[in-house]
Amino acid sequence: GIHPSIRGVVWEFLLGCYDPNTTFDQRSSLRQQRREQYAMLKAECQRMDATIGTGKFITAPVITEDGEPIEPDDGTTARTNEDPSLNRENSHNPFIDDFSPGPSSRVNNSSKRILDEKVIQWKRTLHQIGLDVVRTDRMLVFYESEENQAKLWDVLAIYAWVDKDIGYCQGMSDLCSPMVILFENEADAFWCFERLMRRLRGNFRSTRTSIGVQSELTRLASIVRSVDPKLHQHLETLDGGEYLFAFRMLMVLFRREFSFGDTLFLWELMWAMEYNPNLFSLYEESSSTSDQSQREGAGNDKHLKNCGKFEREYLKNKGNVQQTVPISVFLVASILKTKSKQMLKEANGLDDVVKILNEITGKLEAKKACKEALKIQHKYLTKVGYQMRRV
Repeated sequence: GIHPSIRGVVWEFLLGCYDPNTTFDQRSSLRQQRREQYAMLKAECQRMDATIGTGKFITAPVITEDGEPIEPDDGTTARTNEDPSLNRENSHNPFIDDFSPGPSSRVNNSSKRILDEKVIQWKRTLHQIGLDVVRTDRMLVFYESEENQAKLWDVLAIYAWVDKDIGYCQGMSDLCSPMVILFENEADAFWCFERLMRRLRGNFRSTRTSIGVQSELTRLASIVRSVDPKLHQHLETLDGGEYLFAFRMLMVLFRREFSFGDTLFLWELMWAMEYNPNLFSLYEESSSTSDQSQREGAGNDKHLKNCGKFEREYLKNKGNVQQTVPISVFLVASILKTKSKQMLKEANGLDDVVKILNEITGKLEAKKACKEALKIQHKYLTKVGYQMRRV
């Protein structure tokens, strides 16, 4: 793993916050720009909800689907984790005055009813974020402080406003929490989390007919079918062939299965193995065509040497979909592999499968799981490669 004293700096590079070819002064300048940008985003959110930035957070609904404020029993218009009066609607509402000029006003000034659907949607998630914050890493001393809990809530609330397409989904608090702990500056934590979500936001995109991680679960099924056909057949018999029981592992990147320290080790391993030095350029470019060319980096040897192992294999084998399976999927396969005998013997239904997997919470060894994942990856790709050559 990475030494704690430099972990924050390394994470920012691994997640593509900065170009590895920039100088310290260039990065410092960009960091300051981002902090100022975050301050503006935070101020925008504060104008919509006064609890943002107060060191408190909301744990009860504050608005209806129609945009009407919800008044708790004491007559205030919002509920925080401690003092309900912190978020009362004042006679002067900056959001009304500053953001709603002209006849097409977003807010009805007489009733304080909000008419902007995006604002309503955002405000309706605030208490959901608060409820998750209370449950996130509650055993850690860091979150014994309400101020630190509120810091996590602020980051997630502001992200939900920035990413209106995805908003906030359960599980994001588990991904954001280590960032808030690691970075003293809230803005730095936000941008690190925002870069992580660039990788993972597709997992949170769901429709009525599919879930965001469906493609990764399909790949997982293919891998287990190949390396442990008996287990796969047993799971299919139990009507678990879609591997939905592995949903949580992929959504929150093993936050439940491993200890806090081991989870960070796993994350760093995954990010390092999938690292591309052009990540920063990838994220800064808006054109998908440019994104692809930036990722491939013209395929030159110098560029490939600077890539992580998994990314290097991907660039060498462009067009082979089997090479694009993320390491996280192989890690899930390794966890299932360790419990294969128990599942074959004891699992008589999906509830038993879930129970067996829940029993491993916080008990797995990260290094052992990583070694097994790499073995499975090698076995799987070797077998798939052989089958493709035969065809």
